[in-house]
Amino acid sequence: MNPLLLFAFISLGLAESVDHTNSDSEQYKTIYVSENGPRLSVVTEQAKVVSRRGSNATLPCKFIRDPGLPPNPKLRIKWTKLTSDYLKEIDVFVVMGYHKKSYGSFHGRVHLQGAGEGDASLVITEITLEDYGKYKCEVIDGLEDNTGVVTLDLQGIVFPFFPRFGRYNLNFHDAERACQEQDAAVASFDQLYDAWRGGLDWCNAGWLNDGSVQYPITQPREPCGGKNTVPGVRNYGLRDKEKSHYDVFCFTSNFKGRFYYLIHPTKLTYSEAVQACQRDGAEIAKVGQMYSAWKLLGYDRCDAGWLADGSVRYPISRPRRRCSPTEAAVRFVGFPDKKQKLYGVYCFKASD
Repeated sequence: MNPLLLFAFISLGLAESVDHTNSDSEQYKTIYVSENGPRLSVVTEQAKVVSRRGSNATLPCKFIRDPGLPPNPKLRIKWTKLTSDYLKEIDVFVVMGYHKKSYGSFHGRVHLQGAGEGDASLVITEITLEDYGKYKCEVIDGLEDNTGVVTLDLQGIVFPFFPRFGRYNLNFHDAERACQEQDAAVASFDQLYDAWRGGLDWCNAGWLNDGSVQYPITQPREPCGGKNTVPGVRNYGLRDKEKSHYDVFCFTSNFKGRFYYLIHPTKLTYSEAVQACQRDGAEIAKVGQMYSAWKLLGYDRCDAGWLADGSVRYPISRPRRRCSPTEAAVRFVGFPDKKQKLYGVYCFKASD
């Protein structure tokens, strides 16, 4: 038989089979047509809310139900926090009718604003550094489900950090601890990018909270990617969190308390500095507290002093000769011998 003729017979048979199948099933097919769009919608009026550590913030979220839908006592509102790498979600707060539950570090610090019908806005009190990030508002109404995302940003400052035993000695987990010990948290890319736009220039690569390693350059030069490159945030990409070792970029925000230079009749060794702050009802200040006081409060002092990590630094908000002639900055003296070198000390006294 002619191959073309055989193909024609097969094609015709398949067409008849498909037509027959469709005609048999047509009486069982139901087509849903929605003329007015989705029956449930979620709206976040602001993409970003800016607050600071210790304050409160309201993350906006409203939902609109189809007026034709009957009341649903099992309607559920769920807030989650997205991790920096977006691989999972952290439960924050769930409401279903009279049942409410907050989770983890958010326990007792979150509730719904409830300003009116359809208001699912989340109120977070006593904000911490770890609260920074993206939050998802999800409303579940039977088979209907819709979401919105809001970013909680914090006022604060990014600073590079490396420990006393030298540069490029921190794996990711060490970096997290190092920032926490200095009253800070590992910075995000957005925070580092904002700091770069504000003039931060640092030629040593450091961890960010998504597990990547990057560094900001405003003045291109040979040791920092090449002098013929453009300014920007240099990116080493994601690195092994256990085996790779770098510095870290930390982020800190406002604090509750008093940061000050202790007036003392003599210069002090490190251990004497710690004791002097304790006798004054305080503790030796941390690096993050100095950066916060300098950036957010305009603290200015031309006296080098010990800090908790064993470094000696001083904050200059008003550049001047013999202090910091060219720029406002936290000046870094180094990690002197703790037992022999004598300096002043910066203390921190927390307040409730």
